[in-house]
Amino acid sequence: MPTVWELFDLTGQVAIVTGGAGRLGSQMCDALAEAGAHVVVASRDLQRCRQKAAALSEHYAEAMAVAVDVTDPESVRAMREAVLARFGRIDILVNNAYSGLHRPFEEMTREEFESALRGGLTSAFLCAQAVSAVMKDAERGVIINIASIYGVVSPDHRIYGRTGLNSPCNYGAAKAGLIQLTRWLATYLAPYGIRVNCITPGGFYDERLRTREDYEQVFVPNYIARTPLGRMGGPTDLKGVIVFLASSASAYITGQNIIVDGGWTIW
Repeated sequence: MPTVWELFDLTGQVAIVTGGAGRLGSQMCDALAEAGAHVVVASRDLQRCRQKAAALSEHYAEAMAVAVDVTDPESVRAMREAVLARFGRIDILVNNAYSGLHRPFEEMTREEFESALRGGLTSAFLCAQAVSAVMKDAERGVIINIASIYGVVSPDHRIYGRTGLNSPCNYGAAKAGLIQLTRWLATYLAPYGIRVNCITPGGFYDERLRTREDYEQVFVPNYIARTPLGRMGGPTDLKGVIVFLASSASAYITGQNIIVDGGWTIW
């Protein structure tokens, strides 16, 4: 019987993290690398991916940087083939990348609304479709989708002040769809030994926004006041859950949405 440490061990496995050079993606890359995985840092910004992959390779198993446009099927397939050429396998896919235009509801065009669906939902479909083909052959694999609390509940528009960070209608629609896509994929891919789960983060503090109008003075205290644990998410709050879902520690879990929000959605 494996020990608990062995259940969480990802040594030798290959994990793709789309949007891996971003704030939350970088945290997830760190966690997977610390657990022993070869991490593929993938996004449109190849330079940032290379910087992240180099930092991971210096301390952990060999990492890899890949440029990918997750809304383009050919680019997604090219990513898959590049990873297979380097490592010969794909064990874990984290669908973290998101892109979408932000505009007030009254002014948003159809194209702008659909941009979030392409960048946050269709993109996950394309990546899961491409990578699951490899996982089917191996008869094992893990797909983790990254949603948002605004795919579960509606935003409280009163808390944002003049930050301009208000969640637009297309963002929540895409994230809610991603949670449902997770359930569909979980049942469809289960016969092939592939598990599919979702992580729904709440608000995570962003040091880069400290100087934005009303961020520190209005938004952060308003957000904290609505959070039972009394704080925003921090630099390690996704590390445990990503390794848990990626590893054999969650071998009997599929189709689930784990909410990491300090309790925001429970009242």
